[in-house]
Amino acid sequence: MKAVSLTLSRALYIRRLRLTYPAWTANYSYRQIRNMAFSNKRVPGLDQYIPLNEPSIGTAYPKDIYPQNAQLPELFKPLTLRGVTFKNRIFVSPMCQYSSDNGHATDWHVVHVGGLATRGTGAICMEATSVVPQGRISPEDAGLWTDSQIEPLKRIVTFAHAQGTKIGVQLAHAGRKASTMAPWVHADMAKNRRAPTYVASKEENGWPDDVWSASEIPFSDQYPKPKALSEAQIADLVDAFVKATERAKAVGYDFIELHGAHGYLFHQFNSPLSNVRTDKYGGSLENRLRFSLEVVEKIRAVWDKPLFVRISATDWAEGPEKDASGEWKQWGIEQSKIYVGELKKLGVDLIDCSTGGLWVQQKITAVPGYQLPFAEALKKAHPDIPVGTVGLITEPEQAESYLRDGKADVVFLARELLRNPHWPILAAQKLGAAVKVANQYERAFTALLTPAKPGESSEQKPPAK
Repeated sequence: MKAVSLTLSRALYIRRLRLTYPAWTANYSYRQIRNMAFSNKRVPGLDQYIPLNEPSIGTAYPKDIYPQNAQLPELFKPLTLRGVTFKNRIFVSPMCQYSSDNGHATDWHVVHVGGLATRGTGAICMEATSVVPQGRISPEDAGLWTDSQIEPLKRIVTFAHAQGTKIGVQLAHAGRKASTMAPWVHADMAKNRRAPTYVASKEENGWPDDVWSASEIPFSDQYPKPKALSEAQIADLVDAFVKATERAKAVGYDFIELHGAHGYLFHQFNSPLSNVRTDKYGGSLENRLRFSLEVVEKIRAVWDKPLFVRISATDWAEGPEKDASGEWKQWGIEQSKIYVGELKKLGVDLIDCSTGGLWVQQKITAVPGYQLPFAEALKKAHPDIPVGTVGLITEPEQAESYLRDGKADVVFLARELLRNPHWPILAAQKLGAAVKVANQYERAFTALLTPAKPGESSEQKPPAK
């Protein structure tokens, strides 16, 4: 009797496999599937054993097996950009770790990024990665300016891919906000210790005399005083972004994001508050956008995978974006709409919409969803390009509503994922959906992974003790 029950159990399991993965199982006989179904398969192509997760972690299961997925939350619907399919719409926002060794990734990055890759996010965008040494925010920031930086990053990307997670990199240049201290070096969280300046001196491995921007305007009197880039230097930087893109190819990244937000170099050129040039890179809006658009155009010519651009949609400075005479006074949403239109023409695939970071006296009331209106405005102006929103997104219902109401297409999470790396899995449970959990962690999510009865969701089932 036990043998008969086991045979029936296997038959039912294989039937489920055929329903779940019709394309894959069509290539194999019943006997082959039976032999594979009860083996601890490895990720193919690796030089070590790692269990294979099928489907990939964070993927919604088919409704045939999990009826609660009949009406799938927007967060867990796949998104395909330029032939690359992201399994869900919960993206990891780039987060500086200030932990690189002369721009090279370390074991800290392996653990940090690897942990996120096993928790079900749809994509991971690795931290701001400078295209030249002088473009780092701090001496310990990441870089892709030399070939020796490829292999440490490739190790991380290979592991993320082994978990079925798409991973990209944010290419950046800090401009006038370069050569500064890591946050915990400048001050401790208890505010018992605070340095008199943000500047990382030469003795602290900084380069305060080699900081460059659109104009000779420092971010504040506690930051380095920049020198204005010449047109020849700008051309060299365009080339540096292209070379970093070629290295990103060698690493194996799935997408690239260009950092045009938070007061860094692209933003410094875009805003009239930081750009007072009188050449072809300053003055009119067309001129101020020229540098970043040149970079985008050159990268698009050599990069055939998805290309994102993060922008700050406002400087949060006092006064209007444009005065009564029609002169642009600060960077804002109206110029951002024009900018996105130009980025779209050049083949950018997604806009990552943030705000601020350029004006030291900015006034921001940071409440949940405070940046959403800017993403929504860009989405209304350009409904044919995906837009991501970011900033104080902590609750699954909150994130789901942004997508359901058409105000954004993806959400980027940062600090909430540091507090709770399993946020995507718990979000699925709270929204009543069933998604793949890493094989190694399934025992912690038995309620989520129990097929619901008709009319029941994952959230309604009590969690296992």
